[in-house]
Parts: sequence; C-alpha cells; structure tokens
Amino acid sequence: MAAAASFLEEELCCAVCSDFFKDPVVLKCSHSFCRVCLQKFWEQKSSRECPLCRRKSSGEDPPLNLTLRNIVESYLQQGRVRNVAEKSESRCSLHGEKLLLYCKNDLEPICLVCQTARKHRDHRICPLEEAIEDKKVFSFSSVLFIFPRGYLHGISHFQSQSQHTEKRIKEEFEELHQFLREEEEARLAILKVDEMEKSERMKEKIENISKQVSTLSEKIRDIEKAMGAEDVSFLKVGCSLQDPKLALGALIDVAKHLGSLKFRVWEKMLGTVQYTPVTLDPNTAHPWLSVSDDLTSVRDTGVKQQLPDNPERFTKYVLLLGSEGFNSGKHSWEVEVGDKPKWDVGVAAESVKRKGRITSRPEDGFWVVRLTNGDVYTARDSTPTPLRLKRKPQRIRVQLDYDRGEVALITQNLGGGGGFTPQYNVPGQLTINSLEYCLVRTVCCQTMSSILRELPLVAGG
Repeated sequence: MAAAASFLEEELCCAVCSDFFKDPVVLKCSHSFCRVCLQKFWEQKSSRECPLCRRKSSGEDPPLNLTLRNIVESYLQQGRVRNVAEKSESRCSLHGEKLLLYCKNDLEPICLVCQTARKHRDHRICPLEEAIEDKKVFSFSSVLFIFPRGYLHGISHFQSQSQHTEKRIKEEFEELHQFLREEEEARLAILKVDEMEKSERMKEKIENISKQVSTLSEKIRDIEKAMGAEDVSFLKVGCSLQDPKLALGALIDVAKHLGSLKFRVWEKMLGTVQYTPVTLDPNTAHPWLSVSDDLTSVRDTGVKQQLPDNPERFTKYVLLLGSEGFNSGKHSWEVEVGDKPKWDVGVAAESVKRKGRITSRPEDGFWVVRLTNGDVYTARDSTPTPLRLKRKPQRIRVQLDYDRGEVALITQNLGGGGGFTPQYNVPGQLTINSLEYCLVRTVCCQTMSSILRELPLVAGG
C-alpha cells in the first residue's frame, strides 16, 4: 500500500518543479505541468516545447487540466485529514485508556476496560487496527460500486445532451430552411407578377399591330381596284405601316431578379437573426441552474437536477460561466439583470475552483460586482467595497482590456439619456492566462444583450 501511495504521489507531481501540481495544464502530447512551471520553462528555452518529450506546442495557450487539479486537491485534503488523525492520540472518554479495540455491535472503538464491562460483554470485539483495515476495504469497495454508477450517469447525460443538441440543430436549420423557402416563393411571385405585367403590355401591342395589319389589307384591296382603272387615280392611294418596336422596359429585368441574389437574401436573413455575444456554458452550471435552449439566459430552479459531476461544473456555489474566453484585446458585453434580488456579474479566470469553498475575489480569479438582499451592492475586491447606486440597474456592462489588465463594471442609468455610469474598476490585476466570458450567480440573468462592440475603457472607479 505504501508503494502504491508513493507511485500515486509521483503521478500527481509536476516533472519540472517535482511538487504537487498547481493549476496544471495539458499539452497536445498529453503531458501535464504546472502552468507557471511551463511558462518559465518556455521562457528559458525560448521555445514552446514539452519539457518531457520535446514535442513542439502550438501558439495557443494549453487548456487547464481540471480533472488532474481536482484529483490533486482531493489527495492533499485526505493527507491533511490523515495527519491530524495520526497526531491525535484517541483515548476512552470513560476510562482514559487508549482505544485499542472495536465493538462491531455498537460500531464504536473501545478500550480494554470497556471490553469487560457489562455494556460490551457479549458483543463481537476485534482489534481496532483490524476494524480500520476492514473499513478501508469496505470504503474502497463502495467507491468501486459508486464509481461505475456515476460514470454511467455521465454517459446517459452525454447521450441525452447529444440527442437534445441534434434536435436543436435541426430546429435551428429548419428555421433557416423555412426562411429560404419563403424568400424563394416571394421572389418567384415577384418574377411572376413582372412576367404577367409585361405579357399584358405585349398582348396590347400585338392587338394594335393586328389592327394596323387589317387596315393595311383594306388599303391594299383599294389599290388593287384602282390599278384596274385606266386613269392614274390609284397613285393617290397611299399606305404605310410602321415597323413595330419593343417599348422601353418590355423585357424581364434579369439583373434586378438575379443580381447579388445570395447577398441580398443573406442581408435580409441577417436582419431576422439575433446575434448574442455571450453564450452560457451549461457544463459549468450548478445543478440548481437551468439554462435556456438558446444558451443566453439562466434561472434558479431551487431544485437540484441530476447532472454529472464533471470537472467543469460548480457544485457548491450556484454559479456558471460563459462558453468562451479571452487572452488578449478589448471586449465589452452587457448582462440584463432586471429586478433580480441577487446576482454576481463580471469575469472569472479559467482556472477558478469549481468544487468546494469559493471566494469571489481577484486573488482567487474573480472580478465581479455583487447584489444581495435586493439593494446591497458591493465590488468584490480583496476587501469588499460598498457601492451606492441611486437607482437599481437593469443592465450591467462589462468592459475588459486584457492587455492592460483592467476590468470595468458599469451600470446603466435608468433616467436621462439611458447612458452608463462607471461603478467599479479593477486596474492591473489580470495576471492569469485566460479569462472566461461571464460569471453569473443564482438568478442573475434573464437575457443577454445582443450588443458586442469595442468600447473605450472607463478610467477610475
């Protein structure tokens, strides 16, 4: 068992610093290292290669290995509990003797004096060490029994996700197909009207020509009669027929119907499709949260859903993240909070803890503004800073300048010109590698604004 524990510790240690992994990232070659260790190694080598196999890495930042991080944290926590247990020498509360035996009937450790007492006289007694070993085996067996159930639940959820996503994709494309069908029918109808109008004009023109031909025929007969006469009166009979010409605009305007057809249809489609810059990630959502089908809004159901405990998911605090992150540039988006009584809105580092106790402070990877009790606003700095707002904001604008390391959280004025007022600015603290889009807590959002544009960062708080 000691050898197994030693092997496990080796697997949970970074090959660069030889210490337990801290914020491990995984390369495409499947090797994992502490994020800081890997960055320092690359800086020293001036080359983005794996410290073990020397395989070259792409220019993209390697993703966080959440599973490995959770395993390391769990292992270290168990070690701390084990050390505390070993340091404390347990003694019997009744006799002050060491607890060396275990009563299987009462399921409690006892001392040698307790064994002869009336309470445990006819009970099944065994050495405490033996009971501990049996308990370990039982616990391990329980884990082996529970693990497949959890994994099977994850597979079931994965299959359900796949089916639901396939259904939604088909529905989304059916809407596009329906739009294209309706647009095709409308444009063919316009062509048909154009064709009928110009056909009617041509019909009228043909009727006029027919009348002229009839008149000309009569004149020809008159000429023929006059030609039979002896005098020259037939020379006085005149006739003329103008050469028929097509009128202006008589033909189908092909350029009008076909010119840039795809572009014009796309342009019209663009006006009917709403773009939402912030897409929520349901795989990070706490089991109490329900994300809308279009992934733009979330609500607190107050009921724990049966969801797999995947590494990305928050399990203790009611949180979720956006689906995309940033590692450079300026970005801005708006979150509609409405009249909700409590929420957190802002940005979070990709490496934030998803399990166990979380504090939403910059040193833990959170840059947020919080509302509690319906009217208490705080900027979540190292020391929470109270914010005084004259009116309850309906929207929060998040402005991020990643390269300068600044986040501005701004509330929208409800009166006047409907502008925004700066409430909270965090300069020079974004030292992490990648930021997620958006953090929302409990019943934070109803809808996300469809606005994403480059905006100047608001200076000062």
